[in-house]
Amino acid sequence: MTPMTRVEIRQSTAADLAAISDLALAAFGIPEGAEIVGLIDALLRDATARPVLSLVATIDGVVVGHVLFTRVRLEPAGTDVAAALLAPLAVHPDHQSRGIGGQLVAAGLRHLADTGVGLVFVLGHPGYYPRFGFSAAGMRGLSAPYPIPEKNVDAWMVLELRAGAIPNACSRVVCADALADPKYWRE
Repeated sequence: MTPMTRVEIRQSTAADLAAISDLALAAFGIPEGAEIVGLIDALLRDATARPVLSLVATIDGVVVGHVLFTRVRLEPAGTDVAAALLAPLAVHPDHQSRGIGGQLVAAGLRHLADTGVGLVFVLGHPGYYPRFGFSAAGMRGLSAPYPIPEKNVDAWMVLELRAGAIPNACSRVVCADALADPKYWRE
């Protein structure tokens, strides 16, 4: 990517699905990439994941990055805050370390904030996501859908997009059905 290269961030369309799949395979390798491709497909079809926000980054019309945000809810019932989960985020290996992932995350967070989402969760690298304001969710009383091993507890993070959105009581995040498998929570 040269200094003149323009990255465009936009909502994905059905026409982007093949490119998103190819991107995930390139970014995550095999077999993890194939698992991620299956997860993306399942999440995009899963009614319990809605609303979803699927963004792509393109350079000269070619998809080089993708991020997906899906709906989650908090238990116990009655915790009325709109919340989302960021997963997965992928950037093609030829374009990594150039800020494209950060542009995707930032654009997604802006969109979610504008649409009234109060909390965003991620199970990801604790050295990367805090730059966007994410912090350890467990320390704030917010449990992941499945137990996170103690050595990776800092990888379960939350970002408060609306002040006061974090409930006063301990809550557990319930994700979309497509993500309700312990294999996705083994950070």
